[in-house]
This record gives sequence, C-alpha cells and structure tokens, in this order.
Amino acid sequence: MPTPAPDPTDGLARRLRLEREARGWSLSDLAARSGVSKAMISKVERGEASPTAILLGRLSGAFGLTLSTLLARAEGETGQVSRQAAQPVWIDPATGYRRRQVSPHLAPAAENPLDLTEVELPAGAAVSYPAASYAFLRQMIWMLDGTLTFLEGEAIHVLEAGDCLALGPPADCTFANRSERPCRYLVAVVRQR
Repeated sequence: MPTPAPDPTDGLARRLRLEREARGWSLSDLAARSGVSKAMISKVERGEASPTAILLGRLSGAFGLTLSTLLARAEGETGQVSRQAAQPVWIDPATGYRRRQVSPHLAPAAENPLDLTEVELPAGAAVSYPAASYAFLRQMIWMLDGTLTFLEGEAIHVLEAGDCLALGPPADCTFANRSERPCRYLVAVVRQR
C-alpha cells in the first residue's frame, strides 16, 4: 500500500509566522497588505484555524510568493527529484480543493524559476485569488481532465481536457468547476524578474 503524500498543513502556521517576522512585519502590517484580519492571521499562526486556499492566496501574495513556494517552504524538503509519494498535498478545508506540489524545490532559500502544481477541484467548487497573488508571475493552466471555468478579471475561459491557457496581466481570478464531476489541471508558474 503506497504511503500517503505528506500534508504540509502542520508546517504552515510556523512558516507563515517566519515569513512575516523575516520581513519585520507586525500582524497589522500583514493584515493591511493581505486583506486578511489580524485575528485570523493570529489564529492561523497559532494553529487554531486551518487556512483556506483563498486565505493562503492572499497571504502568499502579500509576501510576494507563489502559493506553491509558500507550501514548499512549509514542507521544507529540497532536492532535484520530486517523487510522487513525497510530493506535498494540501486540501482546502473549505472547498475540498486538492493541490499537489509536483516540481522539486532545489534549495531552501531559493525560488524555483518554474513551479508545477496539479490541482483537483471538486464538482461545484470555486476558489478565488486576488490580482496580488499573480504579481511578478507568468502562469499557464493546462487541463488534464474535466471542465474548468476560469474567470480572469472580466474574461471568462471555459477549458476542456487538453486545453492550455496563458494568463494575461495580473487580475482577480476564480477557478470554478461548474460541472457535476471533479476536474484536474496543471498550473505552471514562472517568476518574472
């Protein structure tokens, strides 16, 4: 029986606090930059609340990190090869959104030039991210299975298996599965320098 993939949730509380403190930010500073209340940030940092995908998107955007990088830092593993059994899997407690960090992280302090993340979005679920989550990034979505309705600012893209979408300039975005079965897609993120 295969070993379940590691769950990075336990390390998130510690990582969020480390990221905030490394920047010399107070809870108020992070709240102002992310749009997340001080009370919620404090609960998440103390491990008293499970962060949702939307909350993590806002916090990672405030830090200038991709969500993939934030989760990888919480997990802490590095190396050239990312074996499937060791790839961190995180499940959003609010929507059941499941993301697997596919790409390896080469060094603890380094930013990968490319992040690959596999996502499974349950039927009827939607996850939104603010434009700040996409600053300094180029991103593509490659559909693996099912149908995804992707709202990029005012634009609406309906993607089917095999379709690939290159995102435009940063905009508020929503990943929505309006079908009756889960959809799977790969998100490729390249940091712009």
